[in-house]
Amino acid sequence: MKEIILYILIFCAVTLNAQIYSCKDGVSKFTSEAPLEMIKAQSKMTIGAIDFSNKNVAFAVALSTFEGFNSELQKEHFLENYVEASKYPKAIFKGKLIDDIDISKNGNYSVRAKGNFEIHGVSKEKIVKVKVVVKDKEIVVDSSFDVPLSDHDIKIPKIVNQKIASVIAVQLNATLKVR
Repeated sequence: MKEIILYILIFCAVTLNAQIYSCKDGVSKFTSEAPLEMIKAQSKMTIGAIDFSNKNVAFAVALSTFEGFNSELQKEHFLENYVEASKYPKAIFKGKLIDDIDISKNGNYSVRAKGNFEIHGVSKEKIVKVKVVVKDKEIVVDSSFDVPLSDHDIKIPKIVNQKIASVIAVQLNATLKVR
C-alpha cells in the first residue's frame, strides 16, 4: 500500500512539473524552385510537441493535407507519383533539442534540434536550426531546412526534371501551448 501511494505521489509530482508543449495546427510549407516552374504548398494541420524536461521534439504532417499547388493534377502527381502518400502518408521529424531554453522567461532563442526526418519511408539524420519565441504561456517555433529528394529515394522522371527542384525548401511554424 505504501508503495502505491509513493508511486501516485511521484506521478503527480512529475505531472505537475510537466513541460510538454504541443500543437495540432502548425503550418508546414514547401517550395520547389526549378528552372521552369515554382511549386509551393502548405498544410495547416501539422501536429507536434516539445517536452522541455527531456528535450524531446516531434512533429508530423499528413502529406495529403498540403494545398496550394499550381493545379489539382500537380497535387495528384505529388501525392501519387513522387511521395507515394498512400504508402508513406506522413512526413515526420523526431529528435532532441541540442541547446537549452529557459521557458520560464519570455524571450527569443536560437537553438538546434538533432533528429531524424522521415519522408517517403526513408529516414535521414538532420540538425535543424529553430527560432523559438517564449511569450507567457505560448511558445512559437520557426524552422527552415532543405530536403534533397535523392536522400529520401524520391525519383523525378527526366521529362519533368526541369519543373521540380532536386532540393526542396521546407518551413515549419507552430504555436505550442501546455496541454
